[in-house]
Amino acid sequence: MTLARARSRGWAIALFALAGLAFAAQARAQPAEDAEPLGEPVAGKRVVDRDFGVETRQFGLDRRVEMYQWRFTGKGYERVWNAAPIDSAGFAPGHVNPARMPLENKRWWAQDATLDGRPIQVDVLRTIGEWRVFRPNFSRLPANLAATFQPEGDGLGSAENPLDPQIGDLRVSWRELRLPALEGKLELRDGRWRLLPEAAAAALAAAPARTAPAANANAAPGGWSPGWFAVAVGFALLLLYRLRQRRRRKAR
Repeated sequence: MTLARARSRGWAIALFALAGLAFAAQARAQPAEDAEPLGEPVAGKRVVDRDFGVETRQFGLDRRVEMYQWRFTGKGYERVWNAAPIDSAGFAPGHVNPARMPLENKRWWAQDATLDGRPIQVDVLRTIGEWRVFRPNFSRLPANLAATFQPEGDGLGSAENPLDPQIGDLRVSWRELRLPALEGKLELRDGRWRLLPEAAAAALAAAPARTAPAANANAAPGGWSPGWFAVAVGFALLLLYRLRQRRRRKAR
């Protein structure tokens, strides 16, 4: 074996050893804490819809706004409650809808939820939380909205006669977010409760309409998982090794 080949082999061994050390350091930096939830989750501060003075002690609050509008069915027109504006630009005269919703649909999440004194990742709430309709206490309804809305069902409505709403009337309802049983769904990592990958997959499969995917419980800072981090380090070291080899060939 020539001296050059021996040096090349030594560099290769050193590079792979360095990659292994980098992976081990990454794994030590993010240990999986083998812990099961013991107590009940706590939502923390109240979640508030400040526009209406509506609040909940649960883990999220959802405001749903619907407007009474015309809709063309293909055979004729009908009046329906709809949560988004229906474009009436091509409708027949006398079937004009308001161009926009006077109020927005909004959603708020508990930002300081904890379990056993440790914070719960917000993605846990978004992925496995269950929305439940509730009737708020409207004692804090601002005066300007109290002049427009009155209690209707579990929420509020703007129609003078709820049995005979007119085009453009609104009705507003709220839901609060509750958490199901958390046993077998969470792991404690980096001091925060996160979803186990299998629990996240099951929740997303059961509710494909959810828009917030669960966070990868094995993610490293910056979104890199340990496996991908090791691959990236190995690739960088291999590239460095090839550059050194190329320089040596040119130097001969």
